[in-house]
Amino acid sequence: MDHGAGRYNCFLNGDNDALVEIIRDYKDGLTYFLSGFVGDLSLAEELMEDTFVRLYVKKPRFSEKSSFKTWLYAIGRNVARERIRKEKRQKTVSLEAQPELAAQTWDPEQSYFQSEARVQLYAAMHRLKPEYRQVLWLQYFEDLRDKEIAQIMKKSPNNVSVLLHRAKKALKEELSKEGVLE
Repeated sequence: MDHGAGRYNCFLNGDNDALVEIIRDYKDGLTYFLSGFVGDLSLAEELMEDTFVRLYVKKPRFSEKSSFKTWLYAIGRNVARERIRKEKRQKTVSLEAQPELAAQTWDPEQSYFQSEARVQLYAAMHRLKPEYRQVLWLQYFEDLRDKEIAQIMKKSPNNVSVLLHRAKKALKEELSKEGVLE
């Protein structure tokens, strides 16, 4: 049992401080993962909070079929999908449908990426399809294996491998356009 799973069990047994520790340890990574999914850092922060509220209120069962982090990110992704579906029903335009709006709301100074190379990488990733951003983020920034990524993204491991290959190729093209890669 990994550390997050142990703390989650403590929370389920009445220790609310264990949930505080889970939030502290997973909130940043979950936020950046969700940002790649929705294309908006402030919305991703809201969705991260909604994910932890769901844990607190609904107390879903952790079956330990995957790592705690994989399970948590899958819940976050579901929360994001529900929000997107709800907004579509309300006839709002998502930022993914308006890339110029997404570019206006993204502020690299507020992001985790402080160095010039990381800002360029993040900007290039932001121009990729959401699915490509997700798979790259999970692989390289969250250090998840293909099997875990497949569980989060609800795809087969083979689909994840193909998606990773295509995402890397697209990212390389974006970085070449910017002159980062020759």
